[in-house]
Formats: sequence, structure tokens, C-alpha cells
Amino acid sequence: MQAMQPIPAPSEQPRNPLHGLTLEALVTQLADHYGWADLGSRIPIRCFTHEPSVGSSLKFLRKTPWAREKVESLYLFMLREQKRHAAYNP
Repeated sequence: MQAMQPIPAPSEQPRNPLHGLTLEALVTQLADHYGWADLGSRIPIRCFTHEPSVGSSLKFLRKTPWAREKVESLYLFMLREQKRHAAYNP
């Protein structure tokens, strides 16, 4: 009889770049990287286009799953772009 392998805890996500990051960290890094104007053009929602701030964005994004998904998707895109840029410009 074979011993059963332990199932890894669900909190272990070594390949998930979003794991352990707060929504505030995502928004802050995106705003720092793109600027509010560019962020608002990439994800056209009022919290990014009209008097943007991290606080107002967090308030909206916590209540709006589809918008949060867009922010997470853009964050992953930004990471891929940074990695690609670093690979071509060592």
C-alpha cells in the first residue's frame, strides 16, 4: 500500500505573482508605473479618470469585481512587459 502524499496548503502559490499582494500595492504600483492619466486610458473607470487617488480607487475596486479583474490583468501585463524589457536590456 502506497503512502498518500500530503496536499499542499491552498495558501502556497509559488507561481502566482498576485499572491501576497494587496489591492493597494497593485494600484500604487500601476499608478507609479503608468501615471493616473495613462492608467485611466487603459482602464477607463471614474476612479482613475476623475480626481484619482489610491483611496477612492480601493473603495470602488473592492466593491466591483469586474474592475478589480481588469486591474489585476493590467498588473500582470505590466510585470510581463518589465520582464521582457529587462531581458532585452541587460
